[in-house]
Order: sequence, then structure tokens, then C-alpha cells
Amino acid sequence: MKLTRFTLLLVLAAFVLAACAPQGASPTAKSLTDVRLPVGYIPNVQFAPMYVAIDKGFFAEEGLNVTIDYSMENDNVALVGAGQLSFAIVSGEQVIMGRAKGLPVVYVAAWYQQFPVAVAAKKEQNIRQPADLKGKRVAIPGPYGASYVGFRALLHSAGLQETDVILDSVGFTQVETLATDRAQAGVVYIANEPIQLEAQGYPVDVIRVSDYLSLVANGLITNEKTIQENPALVRGMVRGLLRGIQYTIDHPDEAYEISKKYVETLPQADEKVQKQVLATSIELWKADRLGYSDPTAWENTNKLLVEMGWIEQPVDLSKAYRNDFLPEREE
Repeated sequence: MKLTRFTLLLVLAAFVLAACAPQGASPTAKSLTDVRLPVGYIPNVQFAPMYVAIDKGFFAEEGLNVTIDYSMENDNVALVGAGQLSFAIVSGEQVIMGRAKGLPVVYVAAWYQQFPVAVAAKKEQNIRQPADLKGKRVAIPGPYGASYVGFRALLHSAGLQETDVILDSVGFTQVETLATDRAQAGVVYIANEPIQLEAQGYPVDVIRVSDYLSLVANGLITNEKTIQENPALVRGMVRGLLRGIQYTIDHPDEAYEISKKYVETLPQADEKVQKQVLATSIELWKADRLGYSDPTAWENTNKLLVEMGWIEQPVDLSKAYRNDFLPEREE
């Protein structure tokens, strides 16, 4: 068939328009579900797995546009429980306490496999086991949160009561308090204050809670409504987070560089110290199966909270956490 010049131009124009038309099936063009993820702290290199999951597109590959929100942990539990948020990163005891109040929150992926709280003391104090704390002044942020739960676990392991020590609420000034000997020991996070003290020339002994009692640490929570109505969303969040954790474990230097995009103060910080913070954190995250919740840790935490008087009776743990949203093991 012979085409006129005009007809030929129309055909060419049609090809051009077809080539420029949006391709709805392409992964880059599909719409993403917005997810606000509260983490309960200020921007910090310890959140590298989430920065990595965002930066490397692990969340986006699950159809998610995740933004990190730095806000208070107890507020986040209430918001997730009320259905105003779909997800948050919180510590395990907050889930148990939330469920004791009737909040339908569910822990769906463990991030920290080892409880990150410890007691640190200068080596000259000779405080090397929980029993050595008797009669000592101990600095603590305050009688709340995971740090206080961990401290009570250490006292319990030594048969001590809170009245056996002098507890001094100092906010988050444990480094200065211990460096100037205003307290003989301090309740700290393993990947934070001990590293800072060592960097300032103060060798310390560290008594890890996890060496004495397995407790549930930080992880991803959602609520029963989200699980029922959108299990694929939950599964995608879990996969994205765990990929971020695994990539950070495998590529710590790259993860550190990625974190600089999200933590404004990191480029100016002491790189040696901050890389040690990340390396120490990574050791707390490692597991044979990332994301797995240990039933024993949940039982211990449940029982400890009753003994502390924070809940009246143990909660039903069968509804408090789940492992079935984790990716299947590779054979």
C-alpha cells in the first residue's frame, strides 16, 4: 500500500506519542503507600538499617514510601494501638504494657536480638557483676523505659532490691556523671555511653543485662486492625526492615556513609567513635534468623513487669507478638 506524505507523518506522530505515553506497569511509576515510622529517638547512626532500607529502595520495592519520625515511644504505642499509626519501632516491654491497658498492639519483627541496656562503671570502681552494685550510687535517665527495666532485671539477678542502691535520675548525662565521679555506676546503652567514655580515656567495665536475663528489645510493631485488613502491608514493612538490617551487617562502611544523609551531625562527628557505635550495634542485631522473637524473652519480660508492679498480671503473649510475618527461611 502506498502512503502519502501526510499519512506517513501521522503514522510517525502516533509512534512518538506511544513512546512518550506513561507506562503504568513500570515499577518506578507505580504509586507508593506512605508510611510514617516513629523510632522514639533523635537521628542517630544506630538507625542505619532504616536509612539503608530507604536509600537502597528496599521499602520502595515493597510499594512503600517510608519516612522516619523521631518522637516519644510511649506516645507511639498509644497511636498505633488507636489505629492512628500503622507502625512504630518500640521496646518489647512497651508492647506488654500497652496490651495490659487494652491496646491491640502487636510486635511483628525483632530488630535487636540482645537487650541493649547495661550498667557501666570506671574500672577503678571494681563493679563487675550485679551484686557489686549494693550500696553504690547509680546514675539512670529516670525510673522509666527500657533502661529502668533492664536495671531492675540486673538487681533481681543478684537478689537485690532498689533500696539496696542509691538511684540518681540524671537524664541523659550518664557520660558526664561517670566521668566526674558523681556516681559510681550508670545505667547505659551498650552502643553509646561506654564507647564515649572509653574515647575520653575512661576504661569501663560493662555489665550487660542480656548476660543475666533474656528480655525483649526494640522491634517493629503494628496493630490487630492492620494485620487483619492489610497483611501484605505488614509483610512488606517487615521484609524492607530486615533487608536494611542485613545489608547494614554485610556493608557497615556503606551504611555509615548512607547514614550521613539522614543524620545532620554525623559528618562532623568523631568518625572512629561513631563507627564503633555502629559496629557495636550490629553485634546486638545479629541472629540466625533476623526478626525472630524468642518466646523465652517474652515470658521473662512479662514476669518481670509483674514483679515491678508495672502490670497487675501477665498478659496473653499469644496476641502480643508474631513470627509468621518473617520471610521464609532459605534452604
